[in-house]
Amino acid sequence: MVVIFVRVAIPTKNGKVYRQYDTAEEFTIYDVEIELVKKKEIVERGVTPLPKFLKEQEIDAIICGSISSHSRISLRTKRIELTYNVAGEADAVMIRYLSGEVMGNLEENALMRMDFADTKKEDL
Repeated sequence: MVVIFVRVAIPTKNGKVYRQYDTAEEFTIYDVEIELVKKKEIVERGVTPLPKFLKEQEIDAIICGSISSHSRISLRTKRIELTYNVAGEADAVMIRYLSGEVMGNLEENALMRMDFADTKKEDL
């Protein structure tokens, strides 16, 4: 049996998606296994640079409000899935994400994976 485990980080402040990823001081991190949240924790970033913080936390996906183009490129090169232009309560956003609801903008890597998956299904 293959178990799919993903760590999703949402920059937050007072339980809501923080509007600017690049300046976020805290992240709510969800450990997801087979579309169920197994663990949730709020982690202070402190003065740690974002790339190092994400690596230390072993993040696979980011859901955020606005994000600079430089940060989007950085996440893309690290193969971290990105959904941006999202607002609301972090827990509600996570439920929407897990249910497959389309929200915000999916980064190009995620779109390319979805396109490839659709193509492969059509070929069968």
